[in-house]
Amino acid sequence: MMTEVSWIEIAKTTRQAAQQSAVLSTQAKNQAIEAVAQVLEKATPKIIAANQLDCRIAETDGIAKPLYNRLKMDEAKLKNAIAGLRNVATLRDPIGVVQIHRELDTGLILKRITCSLGVIGVVFEARPDAVIQISALAIKSGNGVILKGGKEATNSCLELVTAIRQGLSTTSVNPDGVQLLTTREETLELLKLDEYVDLIIPRGSNSFVKFVQENTQIPVLGHAEGICHVYVDKFADIQKAVKITIDAKTQYPAACNAAETLLVHADVAAKFLPEVFPEMEKRQVELRGDRATQQILSSVKEAIDVDWATEYSDLVLSVKIVDSLDSAIAHINNYGSGHTDAIITEDGKAAEIFFAQIASAGVFHNCSTRFSDGFRYGFGAEVGISTQKMAPRGPVGLEGLVTYKYQILGDGHIAATYTGENAKPFTHQDF
Repeated sequence: MMTEVSWIEIAKTTRQAAQQSAVLSTQAKNQAIEAVAQVLEKATPKIIAANQLDCRIAETDGIAKPLYNRLKMDEAKLKNAIAGLRNVATLRDPIGVVQIHRELDTGLILKRITCSLGVIGVVFEARPDAVIQISALAIKSGNGVILKGGKEATNSCLELVTAIRQGLSTTSVNPDGVQLLTTREETLELLKLDEYVDLIIPRGSNSFVKFVQENTQIPVLGHAEGICHVYVDKFADIQKAVKITIDAKTQYPAACNAAETLLVHADVAAKFLPEVFPEMEKRQVELRGDRATQQILSSVKEAIDVDWATEYSDLVLSVKIVDSLDSAIAHINNYGSGHTDAIITEDGKAAEIFFAQIASAGVFHNCSTRFSDGFRYGFGAEVGISTQKMAPRGPVGLEGLVTYKYQILGDGHIAATYTGENAKPFTHQDF
């Protein structure tokens, strides 16, 4: 384990690199992203080989299937990640945006302008492609980043960060702005560096996010589990509901935006469930239903209370029949994780009520929960999906990695002019 002095030096180096990046032009940052993309393409054989090694070790260690699916990165997945990297370069630069431009008085001008946060620590699960996404967003937003992937992805992350730093070495972006941690001990040391790290983003279970929050003084942006729901309303188009439910559960079951619980209105359950069940069987999905569901689908395993609060990240789906829209909303707000929930209905009023009363970051109408994703939202990439209520919320892209500062330009103005009996009034005129 590194000494405390070593950690402070690494953190200082990252902060210095971030300060340099904070003033770079959009063109310089975009050129850096393209340089990284090209090196990643050239390094593809090494990256894939490292990932295959990680997968073999993980299998020997008995890794859970959902984690294995997130860990595995074939050439297609890497190619898509590089495409997402390049897409970040096409996005508007989030730095230097004037949010407020106001005259306080003649010659006294106020501006609120976006700026980089500084140094961000991101601790994530066994998803090596997250290294590419997070690095791209850090480069574009002028931040430094300290990455810590799951132990299962150590070799993959090492190859990826090596390639990223190599690409940056030929550009104006200092490679020291991207650092990698590989051990749990290093993570604990990272949480102590509140003088040098401006934000921690943990991506994992609720218990892990809570652990991070309780063991650091650094602000934490929690990215916890996804217990997502699909609610089939009594006014749902049945065929539409079948198609959406199948996609939400099976398109990529290991994703945090995959559906884990299916709620069905009692008025349509006898029609909908027999249609969706064989489609689930074809895709080897295990259904766990309440007693009302079992009366319609006798072969379904009984769901117990813990199922409603479980993120399976696998081909398992809990099913419950509800008697009203209000009951569905109450169930989601009670058991959901605040991630993404969808209603399938042709009743616009029901959708409006669902949108207004579901306390989640993503509320969808007549579409799959799988659309809850930074790339699909047009953010280019994401550092994760925030389930907290304070902004940033949902998929966090560039806008979640910037803050702002107030600038005032005067010409000898003093506060005393605007106080007392003869106080001069402010004009407060927006430009």
